[in-house]
Amino acid sequence: MTAHTVEYIRYRIPEQQSADFLSAYTRAAAQLAAAPQCVDYELTRCEEEPDSYILRITWTSTQQHLEGFRASELFPPFFAKIRPYVENIEEMRHYSPTGVHGSGAAVPALYDWAGGAEAFSRLTDAFYDKVRKDDLLAPLFADLAPDHAAHVALWLGEVFGGPAAYSETQGGHGHMVAHHFGKHITEPQRRRWVNLIQDAADDAGLPTDAEFRSAFLAYVEWGTRLAVYFSGPDARPPAEQPVPKWNWGAMPPYRG
Repeated sequence: MTAHTVEYIRYRIPEQQSADFLSAYTRAAAQLAAAPQCVDYELTRCEEEPDSYILRITWTSTQQHLEGFRASELFPPFFAKIRPYVENIEEMRHYSPTGVHGSGAAVPALYDWAGGAEAFSRLTDAFYDKVRKDDLLAPLFADLAPDHAAHVALWLGEVFGGPAAYSETQGGHGHMVAHHFGKHITEPQRRRWVNLIQDAADDAGLPTDAEFRSAFLAYVEWGTRLAVYFSGPDARPPAEQPVPKWNWGAMPPYRG
């Protein structure tokens, strides 16, 4: 998936025009919401200088914005609504993301909320104990390495926001994917995997609040469906990429 581009448009709107300006963008937002080139958008107002506004629009790419959205039937009605404020624009540029990014501590990582490394170790121990006894999954793990559960604990810990221990000792996403090549995992096996790891989460004492469990299950569903694909006859190894990072939200739709 290619990196998105972020467009920033800085406005200077006199107080007497602010209500009309906000009304215009409220109406124009309908075109942004309908544009397949638009990922998200947000209009913010400066607290220290209330006449300063910044519109942030995330586009799938600069080209998709300039040659896609602006050439589409959505652009004329969008522009008609905000045309009166074009002369108030102080900046309008596209920005590409850099490698500097992260989250603060206001919202804890799923890893910390779950209980850290010990919690994920308990989880995988409980899970693979169930797997070995399960008639549907046991054949898939007949040659299970002694340290397999520990490696999966590192993987899950990193996915949910913990230390990059899996990447540092095992490799990235491609390394995990490679373990599934040729396994021919069936949908009933995938579903059993999902059910057993949820039972293991209960046994391991992971948090049971709705917010954590919904995020946890979302990753399990996403990850196991990828595992089925990469275990199949038509699978192609993915480009080298880092371990995915899961959070309290959701993953965006995949675009190759």
